Amino acid sequence: MNAAQSIPTRTVRLSDFAAELANVPVFAQLSFADLESLGDVELLEVPAETVLFDPTAPARAYCVMLQGRAVADRVESDGSITRIGKARTGDCFGEVVLLSGKQPHVKVVATEPSRILRFPEQAFWHLMDCCPQVRQLILANMAQRLHTYQAEIAHREKLIALGTLAAGLMHELNNPGTAAKRAASQLRENLARLQMLSLRFCDRENTPTQMACMRELQQDAIAHAKSAALSTLEQADAEETMADWLADSGVENAYRIAPSLVAMGLDPSELNCMKYEFAADGLSDALNWLESLVSSISLVGAIEESISRVSELVMAVKKFAYDDRCGLRQVDVHDSIQSTVTLLGHKFKVKPVELVKDFAATSPLLHSSGVALSQVWTNLLDNAIDAAPAGSTIQVRTWSEPGTLCVSVTDHGAGIPADLQAKIFEPFFTTKPVGEGTGLGLEIVHRIVTQNFGGTIDITSTPGQTTFTVRLPQPPEASTAPAPAGCPS
Repeated sequence: MNAAQSIPTRTVRLSDFAAELANVPVFAQLSFADLESLGDVELLEVPAETVLFDPTAPARAYCVMLQGRAVADRVESDGSITRIGKARTGDCFGEVVLLSGKQPHVKVVATEPSRILRFPEQAFWHLMDCCPQVRQLILANMAQRLHTYQAEIAHREKLIALGTLAAGLMHELNNPGTAAKRAASQLRENLARLQMLSLRFCDRENTPTQMACMRELQQDAIAHAKSAALSTLEQADAEETMADWLADSGVENAYRIAPSLVAMGLDPSELNCMKYEFAADGLSDALNWLESLVSSISLVGAIEESISRVSELVMAVKKFAYDDRCGLRQVDVHDSIQSTVTLLGHKFKVKPVELVKDFAATSPLLHSSGVALSQVWTNLLDNAIDAAPAGSTIQVRTWSEPGTLCVSVTDHGAGIPADLQAKIFEPFFTTKPVGEGTGLGLEIVHRIVTQNFGGTIDITSTPGQTTFTVRLPQPPEASTAPAPAGCPS
């Protein structure tokens, strides 16, 4: 069956259905005379799978389900379908579109044979005008549905944000994970080489001078002795000179070990003494052993750095995840912002956009549960990244005013037109292209800042620069409160 306009209907008197309407909460208080005064409506008797409302050919009407069932699905901007409600016998629907005046994006389908009373738009407004008790119930139903819809969209927005963070997190975890795995594999090879070379070295009769030379070189390696910074050309020349000397001296793996020896600050003139102290095979084993030791120390450092990066990411996720579950405590705003920046690191690299942090000298603290504070920074920074052109900068600044903590986020995008700035915090309002935003990110930020923290958020925007400034009340002295068990301190 096609859209609702093509459904066969017949005109009936509303009062003819007084007995059935007595079981419909919206109409239960109306007398027969009240129903008689409302005049005619349309009766739909439809089989299962009939489309009652179609977003491609919308019909604006208020419906009362006398018998049967229907489901309502919302068509999202990305083409996906979300089940938003069901209608059973005694339920009413359609008032949200009529009262909001917005284009419907909902498809309503009868799931079984149904009998429905339909109030066309003019009849609906007559009903609202003539029956105060009905009007009150319809408005209450609309408020409840809008609240549910907004909560569901906010949840969807948060899931999208978490999806973005998760994608970035997987990327960020993959990099140190891959680096640590590669370094561990190379370290295993190095340890095997060190063992082999050590056994060969010990099998020889080494002179005191040779042992002293090896001890000195080992101390330099353990101390991470490095050369002065060289330009790319200078470094390439030094490595080539070292490799040629090693090869001429009969050292195995000459071109492989040359970069490590140069990194230690060695040059051929410093190794000439070793050439005379060691036999040809002894010199080769000594220098290869030394390179393996230096390389192993470097690989251990790479693994430590990779693990530290993973730990940093895990701690950032922990702080974000526990944000809504921790009790009253002191919250370090700088720490909260940094955790969000860590989780959004992938987006900063993809754009790419440079982040500039201009933090106050002292760490600003809020005596708060920290509820949704990270979500404020996530939405503001995510919007800034989307608005900022590639190669530009985003500034995050913190400072204090009397009794107030201030945080601003500035991007250098196209800006927001003056006539739209007053609407920027309204629900469902967005300046992003269709399918790229729900218009709830800034509404959520505004609600958290004003309701949860009793603060304010302002916007100043001109072409080339947009700044959101958050001001949060800050007591002169916040008492120290330990974080509850399970919460990041």
